[in-house]
Amino acid sequence: MECTANAISVLLVEDEVLISELVTEMLSDCGFKVHEAATGQEALAYIESGGPVDVMLTDINLPGGIDGTELAIKVRQKRPDMPIVYASGRYSGSGLGQMVPRSIFVPKPYDPAQVCKLLARLTEA
Repeated sequence: MECTANAISVLLVEDEVLISELVTEMLSDCGFKVHEAATGQEALAYIESGGPVDVMLTDINLPGGIDGTELAIKVRQKRPDMPIVYASGRYSGSGLGQMVPRSIFVPKPYDPAQVCKLLARLTEA
């Protein structure tokens, strides 16, 4: 897979273990450094701990009371300039309601190569 991620750190928030493993492997193969979180709370704890994150890729439907849209709002309060990519197989981009600025929606299933290119483009200086 052609990609030049140059050690970009991605926070992947996905509760489905098989999807998380598959996407982590794909992103790692592209050169991304990936930190996985299965819930919104886990992702927020990672952000609050100061863990390295250049871009967040989050599922919309997450267990535990904080879904992907609420997570994006909370993350933006702490990291106002970080790009956010929402992903869902259940919703379309227009069905999400209010997305945070500098964010984008990708429908599931998505093309791994396209997501790698998208994440690299969103994190360009």
